[in-house]
Amino acid sequence: MTLKPTRRATPAEHASPAPGSTDPTGGAASGPEGTGAGPRLDFRIGIAGAFIAPGIFLAGVVAFFMVFGVFDMNALTASGLAGVLVAGLFARSYSRFWEHIIAGVSSRNSVSLLLILLVVSMVAAMITQSDVAGGFVWLAGQIGIDGGTFAAVTFVLTCVISMSTGTSFGTMFTAFPIFYPAGVLLGADPVLLAGAILSGAIFGDNLAPISDSTIVSASTQRYRRRQGIAEIGGVVRSRAPYALVAAGISAVLFLVFGLVGSGRGASGAIAGADGDPMSLVMVVPVVVLLAVAFWKRDIFLAATVGLLSGIVIGLATGLMSLADVISVGEDGAPGGLLVTGVGDMLPLVGLAIVIFAIVGILQGAGVFDLVVDLVGRSERSATPMRAELTMGIGAAAAAALFAGVNSPSMLMFGPVADKLGAKAQLHPYRRANVMDGFTLGIGAVVPVASVFLLISSQLTQGYGDDVPVLSAFSIFTTSFYPLMLTAVMLVAVLTGWGRRFEGEGGAAVRRRPDGAVDTVTV
Repeated sequence: MTLKPTRRATPAEHASPAPGSTDPTGGAASGPEGTGAGPRLDFRIGIAGAFIAPGIFLAGVVAFFMVFGVFDMNALTASGLAGVLVAGLFARSYSRFWEHIIAGVSSRNSVSLLLILLVVSMVAAMITQSDVAGGFVWLAGQIGIDGGTFAAVTFVLTCVISMSTGTSFGTMFTAFPIFYPAGVLLGADPVLLAGAILSGAIFGDNLAPISDSTIVSASTQRYRRRQGIAEIGGVVRSRAPYALVAAGISAVLFLVFGLVGSGRGASGAIAGADGDPMSLVMVVPVVVLLAVAFWKRDIFLAATVGLLSGIVIGLATGLMSLADVISVGEDGAPGGLLVTGVGDMLPLVGLAIVIFAIVGILQGAGVFDLVVDLVGRSERSATPMRAELTMGIGAAAAAALFAGVNSPSMLMFGPVADKLGAKAQLHPYRRANVMDGFTLGIGAVVPVASVFLLISSQLTQGYGDDVPVLSAFSIFTTSFYPLMLTAVMLVAVLTGWGRRFEGEGGAAVRRRPDGAVDTVTV
């Protein structure tokens, strides 16, 4: 989900990537570094006090989403903030309570995520303003792509973009304004189309070697028979079969459901005739953005170059005016894509701040250390299959607790997976793959509170009355890649497909060095 430098982080520094190299990613911001907030946070009711804030937050999410049918991030932010305020009343030291909250919100990765959301939102607003979707509608009509096949094509293209950049959130902000309105006008099913874009974005997050989730999942898994941590290249190679199988199944599902459910190819062809081919020139800044992201591994630089080049091209071609970029209306209200982009993103920024505040509370209270100790002492998790099932369920639960933002959840759960996997003698590659697969599987798209689903829902807005706004829950139903990835990883755990153990010198071997048997590995 994140654009990272090519140098692999050491165990001591993997939790603190350089500024500008982390993507939301996501999700890609971690919680507090753990040492800057002072002594441990204690509550008058014991460790249960640490769960007051997340409990009230989740209750608010369920109430707004499931009971009232309200899909508004400001409401979720209010729920989370209310939980934080109530939890503070139970802290033994009120000042220390807020010190840990500030540590969670102000960590380098947290701030990076907030800034990235604001910067990338302006790029998304520029793409929407230039109506590049209209150009794709015209092109699709010319080459005969109708609504029935558009979702499958969009999934493949989004996979390519996310693999090139390693950023899932950045891919979503780039792909939704281009493909979503164009596909709807061509007759594609809106829910299926949104699921295709989300799925393609998560594919790159799962497999790209420059993805933050790939780097975190690898760097948290240590060798026991030699020095060092799991190599990123080896993790990617061993992960590819699972990711490609899940992607292949997903592509077939998008194609089949698109052909069966669309039935509007003729109307799409007519809509294609009305598109403006000139707007296709705005693909150039998108390509520039992706090229810089792939070359420099820096989402800030890529977004800046893409935004500036897009504004210049838009003004030069007449697709945009200076007032479309920034202006002040007769009523004194500011306008333009720069203001609109920031304004549209502020609700999500507020929600992210609250999530990181809750992370700071859990970290300060020692919840994550407690989980590591409890799970590590369990003898039931010593066999390979049971260890992997525990790792998978725990990773998914941790991701759900972090609203699907994968890097902080894996940074916190990584030591648990490392200890469990080493106890069962699993190779570091295997540990990293199981943890990452379940995190970016069901853990990323839990419908009650998933940042991926919330952002996708937000990115279906603002395209006019003919393009529907979707709820987060509806997009979950067509998030085929994360759902298929969960199924593929579950099959791999239960059958032993791809399971390797750590042999002499850290080599990946098929049999446990101690000769114990759990399941057949293939």
